[in-house]
Formats: sequence, C-alpha cells, structure tokens
Amino acid sequence: MATVSLKGTLINTIGSLPKIGSVAPDFELTKTDLSDVTLNDYKGSKVILNIFHSLDTGTCANSVRKFNEEASKLENTKILCISKDLPFANGRFCESEGIENLEVLSDFRNGNFGKNYNLEYVDGPIRGLLSRCIIVLDENSKVLHTEQVYDVVTEPDYKSALNALK
Repeated sequence: MATVSLKGTLINTIGSLPKIGSVAPDFELTKTDLSDVTLNDYKGSKVILNIFHSLDTGTCANSVRKFNEEASKLENTKILCISKDLPFANGRFCESEGIENLEVLSDFRNGNFGKNYNLEYVDGPIRGLLSRCIIVLDENSKVLHTEQVYDVVTEPDYKSALNALK
C-alpha cells in the first residue's frame, strides 16, 4: 500500500506501482470515440502514462496541457492521459483546449486499470479514483520510470519522466 497526501489528509492506494524493469500490466481503456485500446496497441512505441484523478481539477488539466506541448517534440512516443473521467468529458476538454498530440483515455468501463497498476485510492475523500502517477515504458512495455506524486495537488516531475525516454 502506498500513502499520499491530499491537502494534509493521508490516503492510501491499493499497493505499489510496477517495479522498474518489470513488464507493465496490460490494460483496456476507452478513447473519446468510445473505442477500446489495450497496452498491446502501443507495442513498438515508447509510452508515457500520465495518470490522474480528473480533468476537472486544475493540476490534472495542467499535466495534460504540459504533456501535450512536449508530445510534439518526442519521436516514437505515445502519451496516454488516464483517469476515470467519462470519454465525453475527455473529448470536450481536448476540443476546448486544442489537445491534439496525445490520447486521453478513460478507465470508466471496467475500472481495472487502477487495480492492475495498484494506484487506485482505497480510502479518503477521493477513494475509487486514480492516484496522480507517471509511468514510462519502453517499446516492449518494460517499465523505465515511475513516480507517484505524494502531495496530490502537486504536478508530476515532467523532466524526470521525459529524461527516462533517453
């Protein structure tokens, strides 16, 4: 179990993030057009998983904007922004913000992503949502870098995530 802080209130996740060097668990997530994708759909590309509570929070929205800027500078890299927000809300956000360089995906349909990656909150006021995390994968889904942000209102360390791709 990992413990993080929400404005001073301690909350726990199911467990620990996947270990560096391990193969990331598979997932099935939903795109804004309601089609489903799996981790296997990204084989052959490096992948940054930007995981967060909801696009309805400023910090989460900022992380998507920042990674959208960075995505156009990266070769053979997909950035996946993942929450339990509905695909309709994800689509509206991307359209209104001009987000075009990454994918915003939802774990609403089966809710297994947060469980399989051990980052779903199990208690506290936002239990059931996904912890703010970054996971970087190589072309074969091997974990290169992880970060679980301790203070959930803080943005992730973008630089470390991007450096892990080198």
